[in-house]
Order: sequence, then structure tokens, then C-alpha cells
Amino acid sequence: MGMTISEKILAAHAGKDSVKPGEIISARVDLVLANELSAAPAIEEFEKIKGARLFDPQKIVMVPDHFTPNKDIQSAKLAKQVREFAYAQGVLYYEVGRAGIEHVLLPEKGLVAPGDLVVGGDSHTCTYGAMGAFATGIGATDVAVTMALGEVWLKVPSTIKLVYRGHLRKWVSGKDLMIYTIGKLGVDGARYQALEFTGEIVSQLSMADRFTMANMAIEAGGKNGIFAADDKAVAYAKEAGVKSYQVYQSDPDAAYAQVVELDVTGVEPQVAFPHLPENARPISKVGDVPIDQVVIGSCTNGRLEDLRVAAEIFKGRKVHPRVRTIIIPGTQKIYLEALRERLIETFIEAGCAVSTPTCGPCLGGHMGILAEGERCVATTNRNFVGRMGHTKSEVYLAGPAVAAASAIAGRIAGPDDV
Repeated sequence: MGMTISEKILAAHAGKDSVKPGEIISARVDLVLANELSAAPAIEEFEKIKGARLFDPQKIVMVPDHFTPNKDIQSAKLAKQVREFAYAQGVLYYEVGRAGIEHVLLPEKGLVAPGDLVVGGDSHTCTYGAMGAFATGIGATDVAVTMALGEVWLKVPSTIKLVYRGHLRKWVSGKDLMIYTIGKLGVDGARYQALEFTGEIVSQLSMADRFTMANMAIEAGGKNGIFAADDKAVAYAKEAGVKSYQVYQSDPDAAYAQVVELDVTGVEPQVAFPHLPENARPISKVGDVPIDQVVIGSCTNGRLEDLRVAAEIFKGRKVHPRVRTIIIPGTQKIYLEALRERLIETFIEAGCAVSTPTCGPCLGGHMGILAEGERCVATTNRNFVGRMGHTKSEVYLAGPAVAAASAIAGRIAGPDDV
């Protein structure tokens, strides 16, 4: 019996000829990631390990991005703890002003390669599956142990094969495909399983779209999301400075827990209603939903391509007078490119606020907290109760096109409406 991409990567890193779903393995990691929220408790646990040393400081990355720039004394204290550990230990550390949102930053810096095994103290570590890597989130205690051993224990997940066929309509992006997919699977439909993205549509998707889709594998309960690394992914990796990589393909006789065929020809831009990402509706079925705020950015949709889409819609138009619109580029590099392309100018002329790269409002941290009764359209990945502020606020998930159009209309709207 053949193996899937995920199984092949895990087998290679476990030093085994083959693995099968359900098997418990100890696997060598290529990279360990933590942000300030997960790094702080991981550091505390690491320091409890008598005589422990980092297995390889250059394979450990710490990125303060959730409450940075520090929003209060507590977040400043947290960031300081991580910063001092990173400097003392020599790990890769990316400071405010030279960094960005971790899951946008790491691929951009060439720190993730096709065929890698990456673990991180953040559930959206699965983003790197867009590059053909097995990437998954782990808890802070596991981060501590992995920093010491360079190995992580995992249960090999079974795989759901998603086959996308047909043709994409204008304005339909990877975000729309993923909201549509989660609407079909449910938020626990892929619990502790790998989501393997395949089909004729996949080759048409940009890397930005693939990052978005892999990012939200966890929103379906997935252990990881993964694309086979094609020429587009390899070119992206090489441009980012990756020198060594391994491309894996699933075997023709690989066993899947489920194969889901999705004809996306008729799929419209999607909106996930509160309070679950599975509450997917096509834009034509949304109805009249007035809004108070729009957030465009995050590790899901803060890439340059996302900002270009939003700017195309904002060009020559104004944000509705009753709507606050916050644009958050994913990294400093993306911010600079958006500046050079005059996208930032377009946003500001339209009446948007542009932020330094940060997770900020996505987790209800800062830079756009919602009051009771307020509604927000966001290109983020979660819309749970209280996710962006008050427990009686509402978050509607969408792609950059719908988010920008909604900001202009003052209600949830599609690009064709404006």
C-alpha cells in the first residue's frame, strides 16, 4: 500500500520506511516556532528541564506578533521575557519593525521548505502546508520539549483528499474556496486528519491562495493541510532563499479516509456567519447585514496579493461613513511593497486606517476590538463568540474582495455591488 504526502514526510522524519494512520512516532523536526504567547510558557517549561540545551538555536524561531507593538504593560513584560531568552540563546528572533505576522513571515524569509516537518506553538502553523511541508500546531509544553530534543511525538493522521474541479468565477479566491469547503466538512469534519488539496483548480491558485487554504485547515479540525509542491511552490521557495528541499507526491495507491469531490464552477464569493467558520453562505444569500468594522489582513489574508485585490475595489471609492476599516499588511516587506505600488495611498484616500503588521484584532488583542452589538467583516480565520471583542459582537469571515466591498457599502456586499 502506498502513502500520502503527509505520511511520506512523517516516515522520512521518523527514520522509517513507512508509517500508517494511527501510528505513534517520534520524528525529527526541521523548525520549531513560537510567538510571544506560546514562547513565554514554553521557556518556563524548558528551564525546568535539568541540564537542557537547545537542540539547534538556528532551527528555533520566535516572533512576537500577537500583542505587538505592545499594547499594555503585561504584553510588554511578556515580549521582554521572550526577547531576553532569544538573545541569550541565539535563536532566530524577529523584532517589531523587522518582522510581521509569523505565518506570513517564515515562508517569506525562506525558513520553510517543501518536505519539511515544522511544529509551532500556534494552531495556524498548518499554513506552511502550502509549500508541501507537514506543519502543525503544538502546545507550549511540547514546544519546550521539542526545543530541547529536536524531536516531536505525533500520531500519524489519516488523510482526507479534497479534489477541486471546474472553473473559478471572478473574485472567488482561496478564502472563498476554504469557507465553502469548511461549510461542507464542518468545523470538526477533519478532526486530527490531514487535508490534502488536489485537483485541476489547485494548479491555478497563487501561493497566497494556497497559504490561505492551508491556514484554515485547523478550522475544519485538521491536523494539517497540505499541497503537493509543484513548480510554483518550488519557485516561491527558491526566491525566498531555500537551498535544500524535498518534493513529495502521494502514491496512486495511497489510502484515504475520504475523498471529497468539489465542483467549484458555480461557487460565489463566500461569507461565514457567526459564530462558526462552517456557517458558509454565498454572497447572493447574505441578505441585508449592516456592519460597523472591516479588517483586512491577518495570517490568513495579509499578503500582497490580498492587498492588491482590496485596493482594486477601493480605488476611487470611499469607505462608508459609518464603517471603520483597518488594513494590516502581513509583514514589513509586504507593507513596503504595498507602499511602492501605491496601494497604501489608495487605502488612505478611501478612508482606511493602515496598521503596522500585527495579529491585533484577529484574536481580540488590540487594533480593532468590537463593542457590544457591533459587527465586523474580517479576512481573519475565526469568528467564535467574543473572538474580536465583546461576547455580543459578531464577526463575519470573508475574502479581501467581499471585505473591501462591504466597507464601501456599509453592509455585507460583493464586489459586483459596488
